[in-house]
Amino acid sequence: MILSHKYKFIFIKTAKTASTSIEVFLSKHCGRDDIVTPIAPPVDEHQPRNYEGFINPVPEILQRPGKLFSVLRHTITSREKFYNHMPASEVRNRVPADVWNSYFKFCVERNPWDKVLSHYYMHAAREGGALSLDEYLARGRFPINYFRYTDRSGTKIIVDRVLRYENLLAELGEVFSKLNIPFGGTLGVAAKSGYRTDRRPYHEVFNDEQRQIVEEAFAKEIELHGYRFEP
Repeated sequence: MILSHKYKFIFIKTAKTASTSIEVFLSKHCGRDDIVTPIAPPVDEHQPRNYEGFINPVPEILQRPGKLFSVLRHTITSREKFYNHMPASEVRNRVPADVWNSYFKFCVERNPWDKVLSHYYMHAAREGGALSLDEYLARGRFPINYFRYTDRSGTKIIVDRVLRYENLLAELGEVFSKLNIPFGGTLGVAAKSGYRTDRRPYHEVFNDEQRQIVEEAFAKEIELHGYRFEP
């Protein structure tokens, strides 16, 4: 997650959407007073800053009254006012209203079948290649993102733009031009991109049952963005 006072934007990080590469690129352009949260594993070109601070628990208690004690415990013990995959709804609670309302807020989303395949190959590589696709799907731990850029109900998008991973560089070019961020048409880094060795498109990999599992798990994102299982 990045909040830039220099360029007046808030970047919400989503999973398996090149968001780490975007963060590394943006961190190089951010100002000394901007907020840049840590990433894991660390990347040399990425410099976290200004993400620690006091957390006002009141807005979050009002939104989650049933979680009173857990919210209080977190705000007392945590020094991370801003963190890596922080949802937009939490960011909104923790920044001044004029910042939230006037800064350009954006994130990236991806076709769920392609996203799941990327996530699977990452976990398979980390587990030594022994994880099958069916085993991965049976776990049910998927890179679901919609709650990161919607309200608490999960039905209303609260960022200004959700970029499409499928057209990422062109859409980043539009956003960076709007924000006056220097951009030469490439991010110059491909963080976490070395896991996938099988480059077949997703529609050649999933069978009908596997396809249905993904469709049900990502029903919200499919509804919000109109994604389809297509060649």
